Amino acid sequence: MSRLDPGPLEFFARQGYLMVPDLFPPEALAPLRTELTELVHREALRLCAEGRLSRVYEEEPFERRLTRLYAEVGDEILKAITGRGGGGHSGRALFELITHPGLLATVESFIGPEIVGSSVYRIRPKIPQMDRGVVPWHQDSGYFAPHCDQSLVLTCWIPLVDATVETGCLQVLPRVHDQGVFRHYTHGPGGYLFIQDQDLPSQEWLSVPVPAGGVLFLTNCTPHRSLPHHTDVVRWSLDARYQSAEVPNNAGQPPEDFDASLPAYEQACYPPEADFVVQSRLHPEKVVRHWEEFDQLRQRYEKLRPPSPQRGWVPAPQD
Repeated sequence: MSRLDPGPLEFFARQGYLMVPDLFPPEALAPLRTELTELVHREALRLCAEGRLSRVYEEEPFERRLTRLYAEVGDEILKAITGRGGGGHSGRALFELITHPGLLATVESFIGPEIVGSSVYRIRPKIPQMDRGVVPWHQDSGYFAPHCDQSLVLTCWIPLVDATVETGCLQVLPRVHDQGVFRHYTHGPGGYLFIQDQDLPSQEWLSVPVPAGGVLFLTNCTPHRSLPHHTDVVRWSLDARYQSAEVPNNAGQPPEDFDASLPAYEQACYPPEADFVVQSRLHPEKVVRHWEEFDQLRQRYEKLRPPSPQRGWVPAPQD
């Protein structure tokens, strides 16, 4: 569980991204794949019982089952995975993956030993032809409060199946992450924020395939996107975010205690979701070590969400 060598860290500092192809052993992903399979099966049984689904497609593998289900019932099959707009699924296997010692050792290479799990994580099943499967150019900081723009909020994009060009792997725009946050617009494809092409300083983007077991690391100011794919494979992935405990966060703060009148530097980078301490040598008593505590925290913020940061983004002008 060693930290990264200087070479990869220097590459990340220059390019704004780094792909590590073999961070997880294959068996590390298996529990989350099983957990999601069971969740999908429960939802399929429910929809069959309600007469809204013809069958549960149990014979289909993990990589294709959701494609068949989605073709019949659309977004209804995704609600238990994505939630109502927050983190969504918060099962035991998910918690164990985002607190995996090998992952945290690598994260420590970027941000140091005092690590907060930044609130915004997502299970993302990218299904062929799904509207929200297409994610336009954006920077994660476009969603965060501006007082965090100069801090590193590290994105770890973790595919649960091989993410190839054919199945819609991420594309990144390297070497522009040190140029600040570009203008974003609202009401993009799938409802996402987006950066117009003419506002990007370069068009030299790269597709970054990532094998299952690998991780793509991004800065919060690295533009990236995800294009449609037309295979029948569901490109299951998880993105998790981490930051130094020195970066503003809401770890230990229930949503009821959010106070918009506080100075910006006392507010979390993304208040609507819960931050939590995942590693600390200075304050080990603050570390969230048990899945049940994590789940309760996530569900509390799912029910009562503080407001999102307001950056003044507006709809793009019409031609």
